[in-house]
Amino acid sequence: MMVIDKFLAEREVQGQPIRVGMIGAGSQARGIALQLVARHAPGLRLVAIANRHLEGARHAYAQAGAEDTVAVESPVALLQAIAEERYAVTEDATLLTDCPQIDVILEITGTVDYAAGMVLRAIEHGKHVVMVNAELDGTVGPILKVYADRAGVCLTQSDGDQPGAIANLYRFVRSIGAEPVLAGNIKGLHDPYRTPDTQAEFARRFHLGAPLATSAADGTKISFEMAIVANAFGLSAARRGMYGPTVPMGTQVREAPGWYPPEALEIPGGTVDYVVQAEPAPGVFVIARHDHPVQREYLKYYKLGDGPYYVFYRPYHLCHFEAHHSIARAALFDDATMAPIGGPRLEVITTAKRDLVPGEVLDGFGGFLSYGLAENADVVARDRLLPIGVGEDCRIKRAVPKDQVLTYDDVELPSGRLIERLRREQAEYFHMPYGGI
Repeated sequence: MMVIDKFLAEREVQGQPIRVGMIGAGSQARGIALQLVARHAPGLRLVAIANRHLEGARHAYAQAGAEDTVAVESPVALLQAIAEERYAVTEDATLLTDCPQIDVILEITGTVDYAAGMVLRAIEHGKHVVMVNAELDGTVGPILKVYADRAGVCLTQSDGDQPGAIANLYRFVRSIGAEPVLAGNIKGLHDPYRTPDTQAEFARRFHLGAPLATSAADGTKISFEMAIVANAFGLSAARRGMYGPTVPMGTQVREAPGWYPPEALEIPGGTVDYVVQAEPAPGVFVIARHDHPVQREYLKYYKLGDGPYYVFYRPYHLCHFEAHHSIARAALFDDATMAPIGGPRLEVITTAKRDLVPGEVLDGFGGFLSYGLAENADVVARDRLLPIGVGEDCRIKRAVPKDQVLTYDDVELPSGRLIERLRREQAEYFHMPYGGI
């Protein structure tokens, strides 16, 4: 990471900044705009923001101290704004994906079907893509990576959020010769029955959307976060939903090897999991094994314990403060912070938050009707389980009791969605059964 500042400084001096277009203007997007526009990241320029409402894009720039925005509705107008070094806002994201003067697209809408279309279009126009969107990555990330590789561009998740922080830590652990056996995430709360109503006050206090706050509380977000970590490093889940132990407040993460059954630390290839209430929160950790007797003596001297399992951890993740690292790594070095290495290893499946009745329409991530559980991809394909990234707007065909996972047989899919096409392509490309209809 430390080499990034040197190369970005050179781009700044040369007057050749990396030009970034951002799709989305929610809470995290506004933070990233603040980081880029305030020039905490020299060598990068946030030249345009696309949002479904212009006011949101303008607000993101204004919060960052940029009042001189110009609304654009055509490719020519966008090119003129960039040439004049004015900040462009638009409701048409395709202006950004298609613009030859933009180097990197930052996708941060929190959607799946819409976001997939924008990412594909950006790739087709030769853009590197940084996704601040675990839900998209966890649903069709592997096939999007195939498209990116064919086009010769970098597709990556963003640094700063917990998956990116885990990825950096995981790579570090491997680099010192230790064998990671579990990649972990520290959470403060897990209650699968939280709803936008129960999370409304928390969302208001921290300027979040209620569905986002709910997804973080009901386990859907943690499932997606660990799914994309698994897909990036070839890991799996030791069981459906992971173990996710809740430990007494103040318990230190260095005790992590004792939280999971011994067999969970011996699964070939390694696993992903999480813990609730451990300290230091909200950090990340990796449990790794080292069997070399001399190296174990060194690790003991360095206060990491007797082994053979050692805990490496980072006590924080800073979301929007770190996103520009991924932008620079993609544009300068074609280096993904984190991206799928092959077909899906772990998926997030739809689970009933309450009894569901025929005719109801699933309301997606962080809603009232369902929550997500992590499940190994081979099981999802074999049993035709419904990924929650596909579940939004599906109509229930038969009664589903609370806490039961849904299958494709339980729902009627909307027609004409890109996400079904990509799921089918993904299954075919990686020689997996396609569970859809």
